[in-house]
Amino acid sequence: MAKFLLAIDQGTTSSRAILFRADLSIAAIGQQEFAQHFPASGWVEHEPDDLLRTTLEVCREAIAKGGASAKDIAAIGITNQRETTVVWDRSTGNSIHRAIVWQDRRTAARCEELKKAGHERAVAAKTGLLLDPYFSATKLAWILDHVPGARARADRGELAFGTVDCFILWHLTGGAVHATDATNASRTMLFDIHRGEWDDELLKLFSVPRSVLPEVKDCASDYGTTTESLFGGKIAVRGIAGDQQAATVGQACFNPGMMKSTYGTGCFALLNTGANPVASKNRLLTTIAYQLNGKRTYALEGSIFIAGAAVQWLRDGLGIVKHASETGPLAEAADENQDVYLVPAFVGLGAPHWNSEVRGAMFGLTRNSGPKEFARAALESVCYQTADLLEAMQADWPQAKGAATVLRVDGGMVASDWTMQRLADILAAPVDRPIVKETTAMGAAYLAGLASGVLPPPDQFGDNWRLERRFTPRMDAAMRQRKLSGWKSSVRSLLGGK
Repeated sequence: MAKFLLAIDQGTTSSRAILFRADLSIAAIGQQEFAQHFPASGWVEHEPDDLLRTTLEVCREAIAKGGASAKDIAAIGITNQRETTVVWDRSTGNSIHRAIVWQDRRTAARCEELKKAGHERAVAAKTGLLLDPYFSATKLAWILDHVPGARARADRGELAFGTVDCFILWHLTGGAVHATDATNASRTMLFDIHRGEWDDELLKLFSVPRSVLPEVKDCASDYGTTTESLFGGKIAVRGIAGDQQAATVGQACFNPGMMKSTYGTGCFALLNTGANPVASKNRLLTTIAYQLNGKRTYALEGSIFIAGAAVQWLRDGLGIVKHASETGPLAEAADENQDVYLVPAFVGLGAPHWNSEVRGAMFGLTRNSGPKEFARAALESVCYQTADLLEAMQADWPQAKGAATVLRVDGGMVASDWTMQRLADILAAPVDRPIVKETTAMGAAYLAGLASGVLPPPDQFGDNWRLERRFTPRMDAAMRQRKLSGWKSSVRSLLGGK
């Protein structure tokens, strides 16, 4: 009987592999960072070879640390940075261009053209998404149009497109499987989330040939097996989900009304709305939360582009801290009488504003403002942006208004007690931090375990979710209102009073 499940968590700044025991306790972890490339203002790229190389190396590291071998692993689950776009040669597996990362804004002008031509409503109706450079469709078209000969090669069936999960799966299986799951497909802006199919009208709109597209499967499904040479034996691949959806699964948000928020480079909040997609009137996204046994469960999603990246800016850009862990104590020591706001629109603003042109700014600075106030403003900016998302979700989905919202959180930033307490204060709602904080990888492992018969169905898995700490609101209503008003005023000022 296989004793382990291996989760691949290919993220924006690092590749990780976690070896889980059959009870989903962690046996071993491997992690490597890789280079970020910024060839022009607003452009963000990764070398696909870096993504693949680091993924394979951390898998081998985790397997070795855990004292396991290929025969001990029941299945692999993959979770990944979403929307990041890779195009490769089907005969060699080599990419024809660097991966264009989800944060990249180079296609903003093209998205504006499509908006002005009146296409956004039809696109949103089919995909649940807004016309924004964030998603894969315009990135893919850009590669086909800017790499010499690429479009002709695509038309001849020589090229393959995929999000990062798809690219890694291709190489794990030695090119035998070109597939993705419904959650990653739903982020391409080429996929009809209601019919669960690639859409010909969208393909025509974005000038994408059907020949480059992968097969779309359930999140827990048969994705083939790895080639024997990679890990000393074949291992089944049985689960795939985009990182935010994998975290939703790992947080056991299987019931309508449950909400999770992941605080990594960006912040992504998902509210489970059940079997029926909810069309947002507040510029949120409607997305597939997961698909099991051919049945889709939907979510409202709010995407914040800058969360943990604001802490990286304090460390790398300003030199205020040497380690991210220093920001909480600094923020706690800040002067509460100073209302300093950071609107971290370093690559534009995500939901509910969706403005790719605006850039970041700080408001309320005085001569007394210093590193402590900067640290607090950076951490609070994440809390305010989450509050904006929750307000929009409750407006879009009336069922969420009457319910007592509890937010389940994960990601690197949730280790900061100060930040989580401030989040509860700003939301005026409890914030639950689980014992196992690796919920994204756990979600991938669970999907693989479910498909391979190692783990129980979702309702039983949900019973095993365990709370580490609940943060309850302590801020008085007047202060909360003052702070939120100052935030909204700052955002309005940045957006030109709109």
